[in-house]
Amino acid sequence: MGNMEHVGHTLETFAAQCHDFIKAEPVPAGRKKVCGLLSQVLADEKFVAKYVDPNTKERNILYQDPDFGFCIIAHNYEGPKTSDPHDHGPSWAIYGQARGETAMNDWSLLEAASEQKPGKVKHVRTYKLTPGVAHLYNEGDLHSPTRDASTKLIRIEGMDMTTVKRFKYVAV
Repeated sequence: MGNMEHVGHTLETFAAQCHDFIKAEPVPAGRKKVCGLLSQVLADEKFVAKYVDPNTKERNILYQDPDFGFCIIAHNYEGPKTSDPHDHGPSWAIYGQARGETAMNDWSLLEAASEQKPGKVKHVRTYKLTPGVAHLYNEGDLHSPTRDASTKLIRIEGMDMTTVKRFKYVAV
């Protein structure tokens, strides 16, 4: 077998390593390690082919951690789309580009959002997420993805975001 570096990742080992990083450091430092690990997993062609490519659903939860609640999700986004600026409420998220390209925008908060009115944000920068790139968004980090064509991602959410109410933001 030789060098262990060339052994492919499995969902089980990936999820277990994420769990261990978050358990050891349940703060941004631990998530940065998860983000680095996700980049390695995205570079594993067999992993992407097995867990990401066959996905026809827009959102497919591959794993939800029983202790910390974080989710590993495969996304298959069809066609072009621009999303509005958003954060992940009380959660964090890591976007990992598997196929295609995402133009990601970062925004700075000018005015907080509430139930009654959207928050106001200002554009800070745009950068590309290309296959193998993973990016961490901590609580309150405002971003908006744009894609010109179909993309596939592996995202890790600090909690199942379908259960979280989020506020709207508008660019000024």
